[in-house]
Amino acid sequence: MTSKQRSYLMSLAAKLDPVVHVGKDGATPEVTASAEEAVKARELIKIDVLKNCVYDIREIAETIAERTRATVVTVIGRKIVLYRPNPDKKNRIELP
Repeated sequence: MTSKQRSYLMSLAAKLDPVVHVGKDGATPEVTASAEEAVKARELIKIDVLKNCVYDIREIAETIAERTRATVVTVIGRKIVLYRPNPDKKNRIELP
């Protein structure tokens, strides 16, 4: 992914609310399943890591991205943005 594409996706993600929340147990199978459903439906999702989570946020991002076959767009503070294109989706996000 180029920096221009990453920047474009970050600008789209700025308007999004988190749809997945990671709690104290980290990247559990339930969290991964929830992220999988969300990224399949939306292509671009924002994940919120709660303050009581003791795991490294970047490791959580990489783990969820690997399990959902998505790309980590950015990790800012306690927010993670993931992107995975869905060719079957009608209103697809077109990258520059």
